[in-house]
Amino acid sequence: MPLTSPRLWVVATPLGNPGDFSTRAREILAEVDVILAEDTRRAARLCAEQGIRPRRLLSFFEHNEEKRAGEALCLLREGRSLALVSDAGTPLLADPGYHLVRACRREGFAVSPLPGPSAPSAALSAAGIAPLPYTFLGFLPRDPAGQKNLFRAFAATPGSLVFFERRDRLRTSLFLAYEILGPRELAVCRELTKIHEEFILTRLEKAADLPKTLLGELTIIIGPQERAARLPEDDIRRLIADARVGRKAKPGELARRLRKEACGWSAKELYALLTQTEER
Repeated sequence: MPLTSPRLWVVATPLGNPGDFSTRAREILAEVDVILAEDTRRAARLCAEQGIRPRRLLSFFEHNEEKRAGEALCLLREGRSLALVSDAGTPLLADPGYHLVRACRREGFAVSPLPGPSAPSAALSAAGIAPLPYTFLGFLPRDPAGQKNLFRAFAATPGSLVFFERRDRLRTSLFLAYEILGPRELAVCRELTKIHEEFILTRLEKAADLPKTLLGELTIIIGPQERAARLPEDDIRRLIADARVGRKAKPGELARRLRKEACGWSAKELYALLTQTEER
């Protein structure tokens, strides 16, 4: 493909090991008119390490994507060639760029992928948890309510779930995941391709035993469901009825007792259902 034609190249860059940068990626970044970079300083360092002298670097990140997409289209209309890079890995996979690629397609400009490193693929290839099918969730929502909604939406989805999470939110996120998803295999993949790369293989119900300090970038894999991700409400009502036979217990105590059997239900949800059935 001629580099001189107006085209957007979507270029994968190393996750951490510079040796993973491809010869073709080096050629493209050296030849395009403009490199759109999530962080121009990091892109400049990468180019320097690879012996590339970029013609022009332009910032392209989450909060200026709409504005920059318009500028990028103008450059393409002028006959320029562009390359899009993220901080690490493959652009658009939890990084900016989707709106630009979609706009290019709508206007008839060519978009070409330059494949390479990708954290979800790297993690799945080496974790030993079922890689197919899998669903990539990107970065989890920051608030617990948003996380619960997301896990509920994908609780019955066949296959593994893959996502990124910050180390300071990891324990809370995995606790909520267990509440919704139930017992599953778990892999915490840290510092992929770097010197301190580590795969911590455990189970979701044992997430509390993870080291309190996990440095570096984290890619999380939760394995496929091993039984019903969330018991239907009718089954829960039967559990409640059985638990009440011949026993007197406060709703809070009964909710905590039933929690182990009520897969996918939190103690709070069980308490609400218990008090509801009491009122009837």
